Amino acid sequence: MAEEQRKMKNGSRILIDALQKQEVEMIFGYPGGAVLPLYDALYDRDIPHILTRHEQGAVHAAEGYAKATGKPGVVIVTSGPGATNAITGIADAMSDSIPMVVFTGQVVTDGIGKDAFQEADVIGLTMPITKNNYQVRETKELPRIIEEAFHIATTGRKGPVVIDLPKDMTIMEADAEIEVNLNLPSYQPTVKPNKLQVKKLMEALAVAKKPLILVGAGVLHADAGKELVEFINKYQVPALCTLLGLGAVPTENELFLGMGGMHGSFAANMALTDCDLLINLGSRFDDRLASAPKEFASNAVIAHVDIDPAEIGKIIETQIPIVADAKETLKEMLKIEVESADCTEWRKLNLSRKKLHPFKYDREQKAEIKPQKVIEFIGELTNGEAIVATDVGQHQMWAAQFYPFKNEKQLITSGGLGTMGYGVPAAIGAKLGCPDKEVVLFVGDGGFQMTNQELAILTIYNIPIKIVILNNQSLGMVRQWQESFFNERRSESVFTSQPDFVKMAEAYHIKGLRIEDPETLEAELTEAFKETGPLLIEVMVSPTEHVLPMVPAGKANYQMLGVD
Repeated sequence: MAEEQRKMKNGSRILIDALQKQEVEMIFGYPGGAVLPLYDALYDRDIPHILTRHEQGAVHAAEGYAKATGKPGVVIVTSGPGATNAITGIADAMSDSIPMVVFTGQVVTDGIGKDAFQEADVIGLTMPITKNNYQVRETKELPRIIEEAFHIATTGRKGPVVIDLPKDMTIMEADAEIEVNLNLPSYQPTVKPNKLQVKKLMEALAVAKKPLILVGAGVLHADAGKELVEFINKYQVPALCTLLGLGAVPTENELFLGMGGMHGSFAANMALTDCDLLINLGSRFDDRLASAPKEFASNAVIAHVDIDPAEIGKIIETQIPIVADAKETLKEMLKIEVESADCTEWRKLNLSRKKLHPFKYDREQKAEIKPQKVIEFIGELTNGEAIVATDVGQHQMWAAQFYPFKNEKQLITSGGLGTMGYGVPAAIGAKLGCPDKEVVLFVGDGGFQMTNQELAILTIYNIPIKIVILNNQSLGMVRQWQESFFNERRSESVFTSQPDFVKMAEAYHIKGLRIEDPETLEAELTEAFKETGPLLIEVMVSPTEHVLPMVPAGKANYQMLGVD
C-alpha cells in the first residue's frame, strides 16, 4: 500500500514535475481561483515564478524571454478573464513564431459548458491563434500532453501551445511515474532540405548577375546567423533583412543593405526591385515587405526556404521551393561549390545606393530633439551590443533603422501583430532570460501607457533595464498616416494631457529623469547609462517627425516617399 501511495501525486505536482523535466527556468503568471492548486504546488518547488501585474504582461514577458534566449516561454493564468487577457499575447506569439506553452485555468470538468463562474471557451478562442491546444480531461494524461506541447512549440515553425486545465484535473491523483513515449505521426516537420532543390538553387546562383538574399526571422529561429554570414561573404551576395530578421547580418557588414519594405532603406528596396535571383531565407513575404505582390521582385527567379510549407507560394510565386530549416539548408548550400557569375557592377550599384541614400534626419537643427538621434546615440553608448526591445509605432521603425545591430536575437519586437503595450513586459522577459546583457527599451508615450503597470516588478525582482520613452505627445504612426493620407485630419491621435512619467517611475521606486534640451541630450544620456539599476528616461522629442522612407500601402517597393 505504501508503494502504491508513493507513486500517486495530484495533477498539480505531476505538472510541476513535467515542467522540471523540460528544464523550465522560470514561469510568468498571475494566480486565480481555478489555478490555486497549481500555485500551491509551486510554493514548494524550485522553478522561479514572476508575478506580473496583468496576464497580457505575463505573456509578453514570456515572449521577450523566448526571443532573447531561444527557449520556450511558460505562462500560467487563471480561467475566464485570466485566459482572455492572455489572448493578445498568444496571438502575437503565433504571428511571430515564438515558442511558448500557456497553461490556462478552467472550471471543473462538470461545470464546462454551463456558464460557470469565470468560464470561457479557451479551446474555441485560441484554436486560430495557437499551433496546437489541449484541454486536459484525465489527470494521467498530463505528462503526455506537456511533453507533446513543448515538442510542438519548439520544433518546426515554432509557436504557442495552450493547455487548458480544468481545476479538478489539478487536484485528482494519478500515477506519477507514467512513462511518456512521444508519438506524433501526423506532426513530422521537415528539417533537412531536398538536396536536388539546393543544387538547383546553387545553379541559379552560378548564372545570376544580380543575386540578392532576403533574411527573415526563420534564420534567427534556426540559429543560422554564422552560416548565413559565411555564405554572404563567400559569394559576395548583397543581403537585406525583414524587421524580425535584423541582427542576423551585422549592420557593419558592407554587403548588408538594411531593412527592406515599408520603412526600409532605399538600397534594400531598389535591390528587391532590380534583382534577378532572390533567395528568401525564412521570411514569409508579408505585406509590410511585399505591399504590391505582383510587382515584387518581378524580374527575379524566386527561391524560398521555409520550414513551414504553407508559406511557400502563398504570397509570391516561387520557382525554387525548399521546405526545410534555414541552418540545415545553408549548410548544404555551403557544401556545394559553384563559380558565380561576375556581379561586380551589381555590388557597386548597391554599395553606391547605400552610400548615397542612407537613413537620415535633419542633423543640423537645434530647436528640438530628433528621436532618430536618441536611438543613434544610444547605439554608440552601447556599442551596438545591447538587447533592444521596442513597443510598436514610429520608435520601433527608427530603432530598426538607426540602431547598429550586431547579433542574433538582439531585437525584441512585435512584428506580425504589431501589439502596442508589448515593449515593457517583453523587455523585462528579455532581461530575465539574459541577465548578463544590457537591455534597452524604446517605447512611445502611447504604448507605454498600455502596460506600464509592469514597472512594479522591476524593483521587486531587481530587473535593471533602461526604459527610453520617446514622447512625441501623440500616437505617432497614426498621426503620420493621418498627415500623409487623410488631409492632416488628426482624429484622436494627439494627447492633450499626459501623466508625469518621471513621477510615475518614482511611484514604483524607480529612478526617472526627463530630457528636453537638444544641447544637453548626449551628456544627459551618457550620464544616465552609467546607472546600474532600473531607469526610466523620458525624452521629449519632435512632435511632427515622420518615419521615412515610406512605401505607401499597396505600392511597389521602388515607389518610396521621402527619398531625394
